[in-house]
Amino acid sequence: MWSNRMSTVITVENLGKKYLLQHQSGQQPYVALRDVIADTCRTFGRKLVSPFVRHSQSPVSSPQSPTSEEFWALKDVSFEVKQGDRIGIIGRNGAGKSTLLKILSRITEPTTGSVRIKGRVASLLEVGTGFHPELTGRENIYLNGAILGMSRAEIRKKFDEIVDFAEIEKFLDTPVKRYSSGMYVRLAFAVAAHLEPEILVVDEVLAVGDAKFQKKCLAKMEAVGKEGRTVLFVSHNMAAIQSLCPRACLLESGRLIQIGASDEVVSAYFGAVFSTSGDRELSERRDRVGGSSLRLISFDVVDSDGESMTDIPCGKRASIEIKFQVFSNSISNLRFGISLIDKGNGRYVTELNSYYGSKEIYSCEQGVHKFAFIVNRMPLAPGQYNLNFIVTSGLEVLDWIKDASQLRVSDGLFYESEQMPLPGSYPVFFTEFKCYLGEEEKLNRQDIS
Repeated sequence: MWSNRMSTVITVENLGKKYLLQHQSGQQPYVALRDVIADTCRTFGRKLVSPFVRHSQSPVSSPQSPTSEEFWALKDVSFEVKQGDRIGIIGRNGAGKSTLLKILSRITEPTTGSVRIKGRVASLLEVGTGFHPELTGRENIYLNGAILGMSRAEIRKKFDEIVDFAEIEKFLDTPVKRYSSGMYVRLAFAVAAHLEPEILVVDEVLAVGDAKFQKKCLAKMEAVGKEGRTVLFVSHNMAAIQSLCPRACLLESGRLIQIGASDEVVSAYFGAVFSTSGDRELSERRDRVGGSSLRLISFDVVDSDGESMTDIPCGKRASIEIKFQVFSNSISNLRFGISLIDKGNGRYVTELNSYYGSKEIYSCEQGVHKFAFIVNRMPLAPGQYNLNFIVTSGLEVLDWIKDASQLRVSDGLFYESEQMPLPGSYPVFFTEFKCYLGEEEKLNRQDIS
């Protein structure tokens, strides 16, 4: 429970954000410049031949009138945030997470409701947000500090810490328009975290950085929270949410579904994601490496009858099927991999990799395809596991999504005895074996491989 002694720094009441989506009332044909020129010449020629005849207008110059549709990105959202809270904001793509952060960061205004914020807000929402591309890294540090209301002396006091954290000293006097996206993020986060805002707002943009820098950022956000400052963190990385944020809120279709302990909210999120059968979406994930020549679209977990499962019972047969699209004419020497990470402690458990499981060399032509990993008897103990997906061609990474989703393993009868370890004392995985009792020379070792 939040302490009543801690002051409220963010109050959101009945918040709503509406957008108007424009649609064409009919399919408008593509019109090239040569079509416009040819149509104009024909009309001019007809007028020369028959100047007193009224000619009908060509379809080329008759655009369809657009129609509008209301779309509520947020609807009736209300909650409070106390000073020093670290809150994760989770939900599917399009749930309203980024819209909420933009309103809290005062980038956009709400349509309905109100937001009251006490303290300075530093936000990191998109690569390059708040930076002037023509200014150098050094100049942008002072610019961002001034935007936050800090004096030049205060910024100078933190300057060396920012540069050391961002690891861009060599490029400090280079215009940021020449920075890579990773350099942008390193500097932007360093500025946002070190210029002492009362409230730090961070979107999924951290996924652009490498794994080492992401870990560094998470540690810094945890330290910021312990200093009594407030952190709002949007991420698809549920392990990061649970390790950094004691509390979380779940958004779905613009509405606040649940707010509470992060473990409970994350479980509710995965329950909602896995409650419906069918493909689990991967195509819209922004935090991926690659995806230009081959892109993972979705995956599904199915039983021996081909029916979708919300989880895999321990000891049961299951197939993890990956749907992907090839954009180039053909790709050869494909390798597919799924690594499984224990959600509870973040440890690497095992990996399903086509390189180990088959001698076949896979090639695919342009189009949509599926690849399946079939597990005859699920050996993992009941629990939740994060999934990382990767597809390579030789040494080239074609598409890689960390923490793409979560696999739930439920109770099952792995052993023939139908006995299982007590919950809480499960090993990481179960091993198939047989038992014999007898004299040394009579033991049957033929079944022992």
